[in-house]
Parts: sequence; structure tokens; C-alpha cells
Amino acid sequence: MYLQAQVGYSGVMMTIENVTTNRQIATVKTLAHTIWNEHYTSIIGKDQVEYMLAALQNSQAIARQIREGSLYYLFKHGERELGYMAIETKEKTLFLSKFYINAADRNRGYGKEACIFLEELARQKRVQSITLTVNKNNALAIKSYEKLGFTHQGSIVQSIGNGFVMDDFKMEKMV
Repeated sequence: MYLQAQVGYSGVMMTIENVTTNRQIATVKTLAHTIWNEHYTSIIGKDQVEYMLAALQNSQAIARQIREGSLYYLFKHGERELGYMAIETKEKTLFLSKFYINAADRNRGYGKEACIFLEELARQKRVQSITLTVNKNNALAIKSYEKLGFTHQGSIVQSIGNGFVMDDFKMEKMV
């Protein structure tokens, strides 16, 4: 398991750190608030963004998810935080539950680097695939996942409480 990895498979250099400290958790929380508010408000609305951040991406929730087995990774270029991801091992797959990069750092190869890292992690864990869910109206993310080799596996609607739902596509990449 990587605690910290310097990656540059495709020529883009970044560090991927396993989130374990309170400082790193606070950084993830800050990134979540910035990225979710700038990107998801137009897709799911401000009320749902605020609800999901409060329920799923506060420091206590992130720490609990880590204690329960989720692995969070922070993406950095030098000292600048770029984004983060979280994964869970589920049977013979890695479930990519969170994958976010700052708007200013998108389309620069960081997502591809993170995906290559994730594929290597999947091979180390001897799983057969990487799966994820993505909002059906998140066209940019869907296009990015397709470009990275993920394929559509259907759709899923899940209640997340407070009258909100996640209306997503399921996607998968074999490793």
C-alpha cells in the first residue's frame, strides 16, 4: 500500500498521499467544499450540495470513513493541493467513491495520472475492475471517464436522505 507515491507515468508529475492525519483530512474537507460548490451546484442544486457536504465530507465523516476502511488519497503538485479520491474494496472490485480535481487543474493530465495509480493499486489488491457512479448530468466527468476506459453499466437511483437522491450512471473499467 502506498503511503506516498511520486507518479509521472504519462509525463505529468504529482504526489499522491494516503490521507491519515487530521491535517490531511482538513485539506480534503476544504477541497471538497471548493470543488463541490463550484462544480455541482449547477448539476444538483445548492441545497443538495450543502446537504451532501455536511453529511459526507465534513472532517468527522471523512475520519469515520477512513476508520471503516475507505482509503482517501490527496493529489499534490509540489505543495499545491490538486484534488482527492476515495476508494473502497468491494469483493472483486475497487469502488471509486470520490474523484475530484480543482477546476484550474483539470485537463492537465492529473486525472489520468490518478487513474493509472488506481489501476496499479487494483492490480496489487488483485481485483478485477474499478467501478464508480457518476451523476447522469455530469457530462464532463462522464466524458473523462470514458476517455480513461470506463464503460457504462446501467443506471442507479439512490436515496441519500432529506428528500435527495443520487441519479447516477454506473461505470466500470476492467484491470
